[in-house]
Amino acid sequence: MSKKPKTVFVCQQCGYDTPKWMGQCVCGAWNAMVEETIREADESDRRGRSDPARGFRAKASKISDVRSGDESRLDTGIGELNRVLGGGLTQGSLTLISGEPGIGKSTLILQMAAKIARRSGAVLYVTGEESVEQIKARSDRVCGGDAEQLFLLAETNMENIVAVSDELNPALIVIDSIQTMYASDLSSAPGSVSQVRACGNELMRVGKVKNVPVFLVAHVTKSGELAGPKTIEHLVDAVLHFAGERNHELRILRAYKNRYGTTSEIGAFEMGESGLTEIENLSGSFLEGIEDGAEGSMAAAVYEGTRPLLLEVQALTSPAHVGFARRTAVGVELSRLNMILAVLDRKAGVSLMNQDVYVNVVGGIKPESTSIDLAVALAIHSTCRGVPCRGKTIAVGEIGLTGDLRSVQNAEKIVKAASRVGFERIILPRKNADRIAAAPGTALVGAQNLREAIAAYAK
Repeated sequence: MSKKPKTVFVCQQCGYDTPKWMGQCVCGAWNAMVEETIREADESDRRGRSDPARGFRAKASKISDVRSGDESRLDTGIGELNRVLGGGLTQGSLTLISGEPGIGKSTLILQMAAKIARRSGAVLYVTGEESVEQIKARSDRVCGGDAEQLFLLAETNMENIVAVSDELNPALIVIDSIQTMYASDLSSAPGSVSQVRACGNELMRVGKVKNVPVFLVAHVTKSGELAGPKTIEHLVDAVLHFAGERNHELRILRAYKNRYGTTSEIGAFEMGESGLTEIENLSGSFLEGIEDGAEGSMAAAVYEGTRPLLLEVQALTSPAHVGFARRTAVGVELSRLNMILAVLDRKAGVSLMNQDVYVNVVGGIKPESTSIDLAVALAIHSTCRGVPCRGKTIAVGEIGLTGDLRSVQNAEKIVKAASRVGFERIILPRKNADRIAAAPGTALVGAQNLREAIAAYAK
């Protein structure tokens, strides 16, 4: 129960308070005492970040006295994960990772937990879906040896988890998964809206009060969205999504929300028998199957976060025998593909009204940048007109509705990356080509519009 408020007298000059009225304050001021009512915080109220029962009381701080978050990053030991997080785990942060079942979420988190336990001290791994024996078997397979400071806890009750955390005082807390946890003061089942919200709030309080990073694993729905209330996405500091195809080894980690870094970075991993390994040369893995002289295949480039990424775009057209022509795109938004087809029809004289069009970005990645527009258009033109593409040519540029090529950002870094890989010709917007110096052995071809770009690649 909450405590009754009490009345004190506070000096307006120095802030001295006393339970009794007095004419003169200890600072010497007369008639400066003002009556105020103080309501003490209820020690049983666990909704706030302060915890009077443990000595953590609310107190304002000067912004100049607050240490920058960049100085308190916790290295996860995994370079690609650090890249997506913005340099590592921020102390006191709440991070949520989601992905389809079996994609490798628990494997990635377990590898991270083991590396942090070897360097930074105790790590508490809470599992609500598996037994500690199952986690130990996976650890023996993917972590390359025991981590003595990695503690496993098979528990779903939030009060018991907080009690173990108070006793262990870990450097990192991992919850796998948030949908299996429950608070005993709520009668609803684990995974319900109220339980997920309550458990998320309690874990946030623990992380902020103790200045400990907390990593949450979340389920996804059949449509690929986060299961549970949307409020948990607003509650956490970072939302990561782990994606990939089950029949491919490539896994892509992307940040959808990050209060401590950018959301444009991606991390690349390869799933193997010994767990997840980082892919340093991601562009090379996407371009390893590109052929010289193949129809409908064009190399493209996007700038993801702090690095350029080279891709292969494939296209195929075939006569539409029944009904309307079909448009299918993998890795490219269907609305963007329809726009490119309309520009090809009106501005380049390539009519595909009676042709089925299929476009695929090799590797299963979905680039968010529009700089692959030109490569998509040239790949479609190549397969439609039977013009082979040169394997040493790469196309970069955004296509406008007028048919003009709009300049792309970070074009200079993209050109350098393409030159290092071995591309001999780079087709890009003229505005970019006029400002960039070509590397030795690489020719820059500037195009003002889509017609000029088609003429350039067909030579």
